Order: sequence, then C-alpha cells, then structure tokens
Amino acid sequence: MSTPLLKTGEMVQAEHAETLGPYQIDGCDTVPKLFLHRCLTLGNQTAHREKKLGIWQSHSWAQLLEAARAIAMGLSAMGLKRGDVVSILSEDNKEWLYADLGIQCMGAITNGIYPTDSAEQVAFLLNDSQSRFVIVENDEQLDKFLEIRDRVAEVRKCIVLEREGLRGFDDDGVMFLDDLYQLGNRAHAEAPERFEREVAASTPGDTAILIYTSGTTGQPKGAMISHENIVFSVQSGLTMLPVEERDEQLCFLPLCHVLERLLSTFVPLAAKSVVNFAESSETVFENMREVSPSFFTAVPRLWEKIYSRIALLNEEATVVGRWAFGRAVACGMQRADYRMTGRRVPGWLEVRYRLWDWLVLANVRRMIGLDRAKRVATGAAPISPDLVKWYWAIGLVMLEGYGQTESSGVLSINLPDRNATGSVGVAVPGVEMRIAEHGEIVARGPLVFQGYWNNREKTAETIRDGWLHTGDVGRVDNRGFFWITGRIKDIIITAGGKNITPASIENQMKFSPYISDAVVVGDRRKYLTALIMIDQENVERFAQERRVPFSDFASLCAAEPVQALIRAEVEAVNDRFARVEQVKDFRLIDALLTAEDDELTPTMKLRRDFVQRKHKALIEQMY
Repeated sequence: MSTPLLKTGEMVQAEHAETLGPYQIDGCDTVPKLFLHRCLTLGNQTAHREKKLGIWQSHSWAQLLEAARAIAMGLSAMGLKRGDVVSILSEDNKEWLYADLGIQCMGAITNGIYPTDSAEQVAFLLNDSQSRFVIVENDEQLDKFLEIRDRVAEVRKCIVLEREGLRGFDDDGVMFLDDLYQLGNRAHAEAPERFEREVAASTPGDTAILIYTSGTTGQPKGAMISHENIVFSVQSGLTMLPVEERDEQLCFLPLCHVLERLLSTFVPLAAKSVVNFAESSETVFENMREVSPSFFTAVPRLWEKIYSRIALLNEEATVVGRWAFGRAVACGMQRADYRMTGRRVPGWLEVRYRLWDWLVLANVRRMIGLDRAKRVATGAAPISPDLVKWYWAIGLVMLEGYGQTESSGVLSINLPDRNATGSVGVAVPGVEMRIAEHGEIVARGPLVFQGYWNNREKTAETIRDGWLHTGDVGRVDNRGFFWITGRIKDIIITAGGKNITPASIENQMKFSPYISDAVVVGDRRKYLTALIMIDQENVERFAQERRVPFSDFASLCAAEPVQALIRAEVEAVNDRFARVEQVKDFRLIDALLTAEDDELTPTMKLRRDFVQRKHKALIEQMY
C-alpha cells in the first residue's frame, strides 16, 4: 500500500528535539575541550591502532595528547595564529589525527586535501584556503608541493610526515615531522600552560575545519564547519545510534570527507571508541577481517564490491555449496521482510534462519570481516534497495542515512527498529527538514554549516532564510521518512517532456555484479541510453571461464560475449521500469577509472557532466 505524503512545505521535526540542548558532550562545547578532557581522563587506555611491520600496534590517549600538543606548539612557534588554515595532504594515518586535533586546539582551522589530487588541484586548494602551512605524507606528495610552491606564496612551511626516500633532503621551506615534534616539545617546556589556555579559549562559534566539496558541479568550495556544528552532529547522531566505549571501528575513507571525519575523529572522542587505521584502500577487506569492527560505514561502491565478491565465490562453490547458500539467503530474505518493516518474525521462520545462520551465513559474515558488527551503514551516494535487503538477509543490519558536507554530517537516518528501505530515514534529533518548492529537500538546525570560505555568493544560494538547500529532490511520507529521487541538476527531461531521475535506474544497474557504475543519458532526447563501467575483476573472471580472448581492458569491453552479458543485465533492469524509463542502448567506457581520474571524485562518485562531455562521441553513436 502506498504511504500518503505530507504536503509540500510541511515540516518534519525530529522527535524529542527539545531535549538536546545545550550542545555539549560531558560538559565540553568544543572539540579541543572534549579532546583534552578525554586524554586526561582515559590516559593509557587505547585510543587507536595502526599496523606496522605486519602487526597492529596500540597507541594510548596519553600518546595522542603528547603528539597533538607537540604539533600544535611547534606550528605556533613558527607563527601559526588563531584562525589560520593548515592543510593536510596525506592518506589516513595516526599523524593525520594528531595534526588535525593539534591544529584545532590552537584555534586554527584544518583543511584536508585528497592525496589523489593533482598538483594543480593542490595549488588551487592551498591558495583558496589561504593556508599558512601544509603537512604532506611522503616524497610523492612533497613533489606536488615543490612543483607548485612558487604559486602558493602564503604557505610558510611544508612539513613531511615520512623521511623514507628523502634521506639527505634539505630545503629551507621544508621540515620533517620529528623536527616539528622537537620544536613543539621545547615550546611546551618553555610555556607549559600555553596549550591548555588555547584549548580553554575555543568557542562553539569558531570555525574548526574546512571541508571542500567534491567539485562535481564546478570548482570545489570550502565549507566552514564550526565546533558547534560538530558537537551537535555527534551528540544528535549518538542519541539515535549509540556507540559504546571501546567499540572497534576501521578508518578507511579519506579523512578529508565529512563522513569519515565525523565517524573516525569526532565520534570516538565522544564515545571513547577505538579507531583502527586501514593500511591503504587496497587492503580494506583484509584489514576488516583482522579488526572485525563493531560498526562499519561505507559508500555504496564498497558495499557493491563486497556483494560481487560473495556472488562470484558462490558461483565457484560446489553444487551443494551453491544450493546451501541459495537456501540460506532465501530464508534470510523472508526474515528481512519482517525485520525491515518492524514486524515480529514468526517463530518457525526464526528457527529456520538460526539453522541457516549457523550452517552458512555466519561464515559469510566472517569472510567479509563483519562477524562482530552490531550494525552497518551506507551513505554519501544512493544505493540499491535490493542490495540493502541482501545485507539484512545475511544477518547485517544495514541502515541508510543522508547528509552532505554542508550539513556537517548526517541529516537523517534509518534505525534498526524504525526503518523504511529505500528511504534515507527520519530527521536526526534537533533537525527540521521539509520539502520546498520544486520538490527540493531543505533543512535547518545547529548542524548547518557556517558558509563557504570567502564565497558569500554561493553561501547565499545555499543557505536562504536559515534553511540549507540541499539540491536533492525528494518526498516525505506521513511517518517522517524522507525519500530522495535525485539531484535537481541531474533530472532528465526527455524530448517527450517526461521528467526522469536517473539515479534509481543507475542503482538497479549497479546491483549487477558485472556493472561497477553507470550514467543514464537522455536529456532532450527521444529515449534513454547509458554509459557503463564494467566491474573488471568479475567480468575478467566471466571471460576466462568462457575462454573469451582479450589482451587488455579495452579488448575485454569490446568482446561480443561481454557486450551480450551487459546487454542481458540492462534488459533485466529495464523490466523493472516503465517503457519511457527503459534504457534503449548502452556503451561501455573502455578505460579503467580510479580516484586519480577526472571522471571520479576521491570518494568514487562519477562526475556526471564531465563523463558526458568526455564521452560525447560514444553518446552520439547511440542516437
């Protein structure tokens, strides 16, 4: 039965919002105050872990304080002032955390730069943010800085985290982290009360961090996020989805991204949980099995990859193994139908599920590395509802949430006992959301960012009368669940005047283990077509099993059996949509894309406009 919708303009406010204020955690109203409080009270308890020489090594809250303080005092000794910006250009690691918190403790602002950014992009971000210092991970990132140093005159010093590959390197504009530690420790010895005074001077309205938008619609813009934004977001989120002390989590998404920063820096400060830093993006699956996190949040692309791996492993299993897996998942799907809608699971079904869980599904979760997970979550981009249900079926409570950089994190989320699959959940406590004109989702509350750095015009476009205009089109039902149908700028209007949001079609395509990504095209055209990226690993395995000859990725995409495989997948998706929404033709993008490519953002979202411009010739072939 369809659910009645609230009228456009009618507001939905989270329940019990009035119980939240003031915005404090354990009496602390800023990140630096909470950080210092945690370090002094937890002392030698484990704060985070990082792998070195193949062994996970623990680091305490006391060590975190010592390192962050040394960085803070060292930068201050070199001229860092309250309100200055320091940029960090590095993969995730414990030093990223130390620098971020140390910078904020001195009243300065941290700006993260994706390590996949080119030298040109780094130059733009350093100049736009007016960074006084830049911290880089290694020789590779240092090379980027040296290439553009003459164009970033405001940068006083570059600090390098790793000496490997730079033995004997000497440059007046560059120093190494261990030298910064020494400088900071000397400064602290000379003024032992200075650090705590700076922490005490922090106020909720101070800008804490800059998060640059991904640039899918033009040049990146620096979103200013205050301590109040962060404290409120953490406090509000934890009231809905609690994290317990010493819960384990895995940090693997770039800390430049607002979601990972919230989950791996700020939530652990509040919850006293333990962060484990993944070795690299290539080792995430291995590290996840080693850590077995208590909760795990990822982008849809990773959840799609896990599903594809399990699907292909099942294909390689014995006849009995495939039969057992199919029966186990089918039973899980039946159980998921009840659990995802808040209904009690019948006793007979629960007994059957427990048997299949013991025989099959528990082992699947162990293979993934989520056998201890209390819940998992997805965000940052749309995901197929069928994929969400599959994870519930194998025993993982997957919750979809919604937020953006400008909301300092999460605006709405589903809950284990209050879930509507396909929706992005209900507003978090203290946040008001509604559907404005033209179907746009707007929100207001203490998590709405301060504005864009040095860009009043874009700020005025995004925040109007206190409401954050998200740019997303959606609807809300009478239970308060929000449903996103697409981005305003992505709506396709066909030559026949039909409005189509491509995201729902693309998500169904990506549910295929053979399709990594898709861009549906058709604005002002007579019919829809698609540009498709195949999943290299799964399609290569398909080709090898069927002895399809190929020499490289391009020839793999051109092989007729591969074309037929993808055509069948597209036709299966078409069966789920009305005729006007069906994809009539497709072309495969025959080049592997990584975060270093302009087609993808660092969080692996396709830059739709760029993809369509670059592959215009392929699109024209289809019309």
